[in-house]
Amino acid sequence: MNAAAGSAPGGRLDAALDSPIIGMSPWIIFSVLVGPGRYELAVSLALAVAVLLVVLGRVLRRGRSVKILEVSDIAFFAVLAVIGVMASPGTLHWLETYAGELSNLALVLIAFGSMAAGTPFTLQYAQERVGREYWDSPEFRRANQVITGAWGLAFLVSAIAGGYGDLVLHNPNNLWTGWVIQIAAIVMAVSFTEWYPQVVRSRRSDGHPPPVRHLLTPLAGLLIPMGVLALVFDASASWFGVALIILGVVLARAIGKDAEMTRLRGGHSREKRQGRRLR
Repeated sequence: MNAAAGSAPGGRLDAALDSPIIGMSPWIIFSVLVGPGRYELAVSLALAVAVLLVVLGRVLRRGRSVKILEVSDIAFFAVLAVIGVMASPGTLHWLETYAGELSNLALVLIAFGSMAAGTPFTLQYAQERVGREYWDSPEFRRANQVITGAWGLAFLVSAIAGGYGDLVLHNPNNLWTGWVIQIAAIVMAVSFTEWYPQVVRSRRSDGHPPPVRHLLTPLAGLLIPMGVLALVFDASASWFGVALIILGVVLARAIGKDAEMTRLRGGHSREKRQGRRLR
């Protein structure tokens, strides 16, 4: 995507559709929402979003490629919707309990399967954002292998957490296994998708790579709400919830100070460059 396209009417939406994060939004919606009494809502919203993304993609750009993830989105959630309509009460209860893990494992298979086939699913989105001359670059393809692998690992963590809550704790609505761990895994995958391309670009230009703390910043931002939820729902020892809140506040202040120092250093660097030009 170029700057002109990004500033044209609908350009921001068009650019968003080129992001694998948007392509995975039906899976994220489903894995977060599904649970006892919420199967129909979760699968309906996931399927509606999957269809909407395909329609918007074709309307905004007729030459847009059909992507592995888009086809998988519609096929998977359409099948789940049909099964849900026809299922007996016992089958529906099973789906409400385990469909979240099934969807997470399905995306794990899509991620690692597309990597094994040499076409990681994020590659098709990345190709929409860069010139064709980069498509066959080993560096470009390797970066997409890494990013796709990160998403595969994130959903594997989600599947393991959800499975532990269902099979070991026998509590699909457990705060930690059903919500916190899964959301944290997805947040880290989103952060990595934004962070890692900056690392690759800095290597190519011999610049300074973004620090790892930028990758962890979104996770640090989850500590305060995690601590609050732990206290409200009595999901852990009180001291643990309080510790999460305090740690979140400390890290938030440290990150804020670091960002301010980075901004000031950037301003001083610009002033020095301007001074050299004036001399």
